[in-house]
Amino acid sequence: MSPRLERIIHIDQQIRCGAYPNAARLAAHFEVSERTIYADRDFMISRLDAPIAFDEEAGGWYYSDANWVLPAIMVSEGELLAFFLGESIARHYLGTPFEAALRSAVNKIARYLPDHVRVDLAEAARHYTISAGATLGVMPELVVELDRAIRQRRRVRMVYYTASRDECTERTIDPYHFYNVRGDWYLLAYDHWRQEVRTFHMGRIREWWVLEDQFEPDAAFSVEQFLAEGFLTEVGQVCDVVIRFDAYQARWVRERRWHATQRIEELPDGGLVLRLRSGGLDEIKRWVMSYGSHAQVLEPPELRAAVAREVGKMAEMYLE
Repeated sequence: MSPRLERIIHIDQQIRCGAYPNAARLAAHFEVSERTIYADRDFMISRLDAPIAFDEEAGGWYYSDANWVLPAIMVSEGELLAFFLGESIARHYLGTPFEAALRSAVNKIARYLPDHVRVDLAEAARHYTISAGATLGVMPELVVELDRAIRQRRRVRMVYYTASRDECTERTIDPYHFYNVRGDWYLLAYDHWRQEVRTFHMGRIREWWVLEDQFEPDAAFSVEQFLAEGFLTEVGQVCDVVIRFDAYQARWVRERRWHATQRIEELPDGGLVLRLRSGGLDEIKRWVMSYGSHAQVLEPPELRAAVAREVGKMAEMYLE
């Protein structure tokens, strides 16, 4: 909540309870100048149409129209509930260290609502269960500092663990963007070692230092295009991918949006063919194999061959 909004809400509450606030008392309460308080009052009058008048006998302000309400706090019960759900989801996906700050924000909003808009947050919590699944934990202080680095365009030096090579390397990056896939947090950043934009799992950043050096993002780089050219967390050479799902699995596949480029062709037997244009073939291979015999790769040949090799290795392991 901005300092001005907090002061305006307090002024409104003081007027409504008949305390007749004035600039001197409010300035002392908020430890600001009287000029700041007068600017807040003028903002309420000119921008919010607040009917503020001065009572000489009481020595403070009152509303000449008692029916006027402050627009800034007119939120619906559904909006407050949506904020509560957002707080719960963020707490599960970012970790309990964020809980105190998030709960404080919810309580501040609830405290300033009109009496007729109320949500019992404790009661609401009993009706919702949010499971983050098997996600890799991310340190809250890392999220905060990387967010600052993105906004201030500051380079970051980090020690990063690469699971596929089982090794840690030190990288200097220009952080661009956060994104979340199935509960796991990733960072898009220009990697000075690789000389290209790469995806980093934030849970694998072991150490980090936000540097004083600033950077200019590549004007030609588009986050939306970068993510559209990959599949889930992996990017690569874009190609046409065609997968056939049998009638059993098709009823679940057609319900979801798997990729921005996807097209579905319905088959006479109740199955379907899913077509998309994407990179990240290793990720697509793992995704297709999760459906077992209900999914078959038709294109491209290299993806079809990769699945066949993996199935062969699995068969050998189980037939030993």
